[in-house]
Amino acid sequence: MKPETVPIPTRGAASNPPNRFERIQLERDADWNPEDDPLPRTQFFTDHTRTIIATNDSPDIVFEASINPYRGCEHGCVYCYARPFHEYLGFSSGLDFETKIMVKEDAPRLLRAELSSPKWQPKVLALSGVTDPYQPIERRLRITRGCLEVLAEFRNPVSIVTKNQLVTRDLDLLGELARHNAAVVFISLTTLDAELRRVMEPRTAPPAARLATISALAKAGVPVGALISPVIPGLNDHEMVSLVQAAVSAGARFASHVVLRLPHAVAPLFEQWLDQHFPNRKEKVLNRLRAVRGGKLYEAEFGRRMRGEGIFAEQMDQMFEVACRKAGIAGNEVKLSTAAFRRPGGNQLQLFG
Repeated sequence: MKPETVPIPTRGAASNPPNRFERIQLERDADWNPEDDPLPRTQFFTDHTRTIIATNDSPDIVFEASINPYRGCEHGCVYCYARPFHEYLGFSSGLDFETKIMVKEDAPRLLRAELSSPKWQPKVLALSGVTDPYQPIERRLRITRGCLEVLAEFRNPVSIVTKNQLVTRDLDLLGELARHNAAVVFISLTTLDAELRRVMEPRTAPPAARLATISALAKAGVPVGALISPVIPGLNDHEMVSLVQAAVSAGARFASHVVLRLPHAVAPLFEQWLDQHFPNRKEKVLNRLRAVRGGKLYEAEFGRRMRGEGIFAEQMDQMFEVACRKAGIAGNEVKLSTAAFRRPGGNQLQLFG
């Protein structure tokens, strides 16, 4: 990755690394000046998927099935583990991931059809399992809300993870699901430092807004927790206790944490980002990451990829456990129920297959 790349305002990545599946790659001329390039604009493309519920068998992930209204994410978090998924579409994990967004406009209709099928066995659906369902375009397209309307109609339980305050727009639907113990929301908290948030997660809600979101959800009777993720050794790991305390003070009832993951092209993108924003901390952060990843920047093995290993990983686990005990939420778990699930007009739907 070229050292002459410069940060792009309101973007996490500063370049488009090569797609590992493509033979043709863009190479710049030797006299290319990155400052001469126009700022990349976000483009939206229709995703013509025929199914909307994806299944998962990873032992590290608590959900079995998920809904992803969008592929790619305009939030632009530089560390996002989902970036390499964009390479399956022929795009790059870099700027393409946050500027070329695939939109599943038919998601609510597809979801209704799949939940109506007698083959569907009610279970918790994660919304979403990959990219944020409340990224900026959702304010206009309302695809996530359409999916929630279907879930509320069927009373199928849903678990949401988001960094965006926009989730409070749907308090009516989430409140209705919560009455049947069928909804939980996790607000992703990375830092209380507004400047760090600005350069690391450029188009997400600021820390204060995320805490306000936790408060609004709690007041509306929607079970809400904090996802302290990613924990980045040497950069934001020292904030873990204060993040848990702030979340619980705002109304969070449970919390979890995940150590930074850097699969495929995300590792060089993250290194480039450190060069641009935290050059003095770069080696410390990378060395700590290698220490928790068995000498590598990424470990894909189940059971270790979310937590890491070694003394630094153990220290982070202990710090998190102490924070939860002090905040009074140690051992709290989310237990949603499928007992209220229903198929509206059930028998008639079954007659027509």
